[in-house]
Amino acid sequence: MILSVSRRCDIPAFFGEWFLDRLKEGFVCVRNPYERRSVSKIMLGPQTVDCIVFWTKNAAPFLQFLPQIDDLGYRYYFQFTVTPYGQEIERNVVDKARVLQTFRTLSNKIGKERVVWRYDPILLADGISVEWHIEKFREMCGEMRGYTETVVISFLDEYQKLDKSKYRAPDEEEMLEIGTAFAEIAKEYGLHIQTCAEKISIPEIEKGACIDKTLIERICGYPISVKKDKSQRIECLCAESIDIGEYDTCAHFCEYCYANHRKATIERKMAAHDDNSPLLIGNIEPEDSIHLRKTFSLRCLC
Repeated sequence: MILSVSRRCDIPAFFGEWFLDRLKEGFVCVRNPYERRSVSKIMLGPQTVDCIVFWTKNAAPFLQFLPQIDDLGYRYYFQFTVTPYGQEIERNVVDKARVLQTFRTLSNKIGKERVVWRYDPILLADGISVEWHIEKFREMCGEMRGYTETVVISFLDEYQKLDKSKYRAPDEEEMLEIGTAFAEIAKEYGLHIQTCAEKISIPEIEKGACIDKTLIERICGYPISVKKDKSQRIECLCAESIDIGEYDTCAHFCEYCYANHRKATIERKMAAHDDNSPLLIGNIEPEDSIHLRKTFSLRCLC
């Protein structure tokens, strides 16, 4: 099993102690986002969980828990988003100089192959042009040199909640211009570059998988048998995983986020978090129907 922690919210930034407790207790519960009373109970353990993929914009609060996760025998890597946007867009993300330092600290602790840099999403706005992105990407590649092997890029998806009077996705010509320049810069700095769930093909940029079978096998030290994740968009090449997050629970309040909607909802749900609960938000209720989800190691024995 591959555990995704989490596409839906930033568990390392906000719920690290809860997650460590879930590993120690050996199970976690997840509400079905479309059928609230249906709860999956997922058994954990390093013999079952082949790899954990952490998704974060700020791993600093989580660093203290990594030695215990290591001692428990879990294998993992990070998809770590660092963009050049300020707090007018990423409203509650900490100062980027601190984020970059955390990225480097994490890389030094666990190895650069296990910290994947995400420059994501690429959007355009007043003061944020194609040329701006190319300049900022070059600057950030200099900061990242020696601390990661891979950079993942993706372009803004214009979800319904997005304020389209302020932000827009690059058109195809702009995507190609950005991508071509990024590929040249990444090569200059010794970085492998790939796109995430994009229809467009850009010369010199591989269409990649963020939950990456090849990287997971490298980290695990054994081959795995895993299918493409059918629950993701058709362009997504990620391996199948189980995500334990919940929507509307991330206090970064990024303007472009697909997983968050109303600030008041996020604040209400985060206030309901209980570190002692098997659920990320709230507790098991009498009306809930709990189903044990079948899980198993993906280790290939052939």
